[in-house]
Amino acid sequence: MIHTCTLEIRCDTVVDTSKLENEAVIPYVPANGVILATTEVEYTPGENVFEVLKRVTRDQGIQMEFRDDPLYSGAYIEGINYLYEFDGGTLSGWMYKVNGQFPNYGCSQYFVEDGDEIVWMYTCDLGRDVGDNSTW
Repeated sequence: MIHTCTLEIRCDTVVDTSKLENEAVIPYVPANGVILATTEVEYTPGENVFEVLKRVTRDQGIQMEFRDDPLYSGAYIEGINYLYEFDGGTLSGWMYKVNGQFPNYGCSQYFVEDGDEIVWMYTCDLGRDVGDNSTW
């Protein structure tokens, strides 16, 4: 049996590049905010969101940098497509949601299931600007 999910990577919050504190990253911000359009990918049961992101970004030639971080019980995504945490201000960075929900744990701890819709998005306001209400 083939197991699939979808992955999408977006940076809509900084399409207005005046929000960027690091102007050097402006060339890496797509005009439409889409770094990776919704893409169906195969995964192996037991893979987590981080492993899927790592494989797909490598396969697609999209730059991605992470670090192991005990606070997140595994991988913490520092930058995707040369857009890093804090490039959009002190509250900016990468977040993910699965099936429209923002998990309250790191991407290494979320195990993918058939049909999951994974979206990585860049926030400039700890998630408030991308629909995550859990921080307020």
